[in-house]
Amino acid sequence: MQNSEAMALSAALLAVAGGLVQRIHDGVVARGFEGVRPMHGFAFTRLAPDGATVTDLAVHLGVTKQAASQLVDDLVRKGYAERHPHPADARARLVVMTERGRACTRAAEEAAAEAVREWGEVLGEAEVRELARMLPRIAPDGPIRPAW
Repeated sequence: MQNSEAMALSAALLAVAGGLVQRIHDGVVARGFEGVRPMHGFAFTRLAPDGATVTDLAVHLGVTKQAASQLVDDLVRKGYAERHPHPADARARLVVMTERGRACTRAAEEAAAEAVREWGEVLGEAEVRELARMLPRIAPDGPIRPAW
C-alpha cells in the first residue's frame, strides 16, 4: 500500500470513528440526557458494572488523577455517578453509576445500534458483518480512549 493510500485509509477510519462518537452523543442527547459529553461515555465504560476508583478511571482514560477527579465531580453533580466507600480500601472511594448513568449508557447503546444499522443501508448487511469480523483483528487491546 502506498503512503497516500495508507493516509487516505487512516483518514477514512478516523472520520468514521469521529462520526460514530458524534452520532452516539447526539442520540444520547436526543433521548433526554442533557449535560453529557462524549468523554462521559468513555468514563461510563470503565465505571460499569462495578465502579472504579478515580485512579482506575485516570488510567483507563489516559489522563491525570486530577482530570479524572474533575470528571467524576461533574458526573456526580449531574446525577450520573456517586461516590461510595471502597469495600477493600478505607482510603479510597468507589465511583459507581447511578440509575441515571445506567440509563444514559443504554441510550448510547441504542444510538450506536442505529448508527451501525445505517451503515448496513450503505454497505449492505453482509459487508457490515464482515467489517465487524475484521476490525477487532487490528484494533488495539485495552480501553477505548478519547482522542485528545
